[in-house]
Amino acid sequence: MITRIERDIFFAAGVHFDGAYFINTYDFTLSMLVETDIPKEHYIAMERLDFFIKNIVTNSVFVDEEKPENIEKFVDAGINVITVPGEPFDQIVAMVLLLKLNSIMENRIKITDLTVNSLLGEGIRYPIVTETAENAEIMLGDKWWYRSDTETTNQNVFTLEPANNVVKLFDDSVWAEHDLSWKDKPKSLLT
Repeated sequence: MITRIERDIFFAAGVHFDGAYFINTYDFTLSMLVETDIPKEHYIAMERLDFFIKNIVTNSVFVDEEKPENIEKFVDAGINVITVPGEPFDQIVAMVLLLKLNSIMENRIKITDLTVNSLLGEGIRYPIVTETAENAEIMLGDKWWYRSDTETTNQNVFTLEPANNVVKLFDDSVWAEHDLSWKDKPKSLLT
């Protein structure tokens, strides 16, 4: 059975815009479809969303992916960088996060639309639907927001296993580290 749910999320993050650094606060209202009948998968999907927003996005800085010199400065300062395709206007940030959150929830829960409002947006709300984000020309390509990991840049697209030279395109280990894998942990033979 498919169920529609809504969720509000709030976070603060930096933006590098027009050559300057600003702190911004964001309010998102997510409208979602629960597409799994397995309660554990519903729980894990929502925990992944929470983990990504609270531990990755909050206190990061949104930077235009075409400005490597600015990205490097923030990385050198120890600030997590989230690259976006263009200046980090609210609409761009919303599309990137909508696509990334859908990727990390892996079709267990799907965000169908969201509305974003931010401090720097001065009260203007931007409603974004999934189809708009998926089909926007600037969002197309092999980008980090289409991967189900915790990456926020286009670096580290895959990992190479030196022992057997297997290229891993999708790796659940980042989520397993936080007990948010779809797979159950193997039970120890000693217990």
